[in-house]
Order: sequence, then C-alpha cells, then structure tokens
Amino acid sequence: MHSYTKAESRERGKLFRKGFRQALADCVDPDVRRRIERIDQAAAERGALELAALHKVQADARQDLAAAKAVERTAPRADRAAAREARKAAEQRVKLAERAVHKAEQS
Repeated sequence: MHSYTKAESRERGKLFRKGFRQALADCVDPDVRRRIERIDQAAAERGALELAALHKVQADARQDLAAAKAVERTAPRADRAAAREARKAAEQRVKLAERAVHKAEQS
C-alpha cells in the first residue's frame, strides 16, 4: 500500500511526465528515476504504517464486539435491550474497520 501526500503526488506526476518526455527522446536522466523511487519508498513506508494501524483498529473492534456479545448474553432481562444496542454498535464498528482494511489492502 502506498500513501502519497498531495505534494508527493504532484511532484511524482511532474517527474513522471518529465521522464516520459525524456524516454521519447531516448535520453532518460537517472536522477528522475531516483527521485520517483525515493517518493515511492516514502509512500510505501507510510502506507505500511497506516495499514498496521488499521489492522490494530480492526483487532480492537473485534475484541470490543466479543465483549459486547458476552455482556449481552449475561445481561439481566431489564438491561438486555441496552446490551443489544451496544452489540449492534460494536458490529457496525467491526464492519467499518473491515471495509477500511480491505480498501487499504486493495490499493
């Protein structure tokens, strides 16, 4: 996963276009390639950190869901409705976390 900042995206685009023009003229400057690779490496490192953070959020959400299910199962009749709502909210957080992880892994 790559996570480019806006400045990196602009710079990478400019370098790519410059490299493309140079490739058409058959005289590619190796500095252009190095700068693109440096930007890609920084974005890959940032993306890996963000993906690890998303996995942690997902694991925490799953733990919260397990706890909410246990509370719901052991709740007295008067508190069961509130426990059910808490479980549903925990399920929603898990679903959102899974979507975020899936989206990040696909890009």
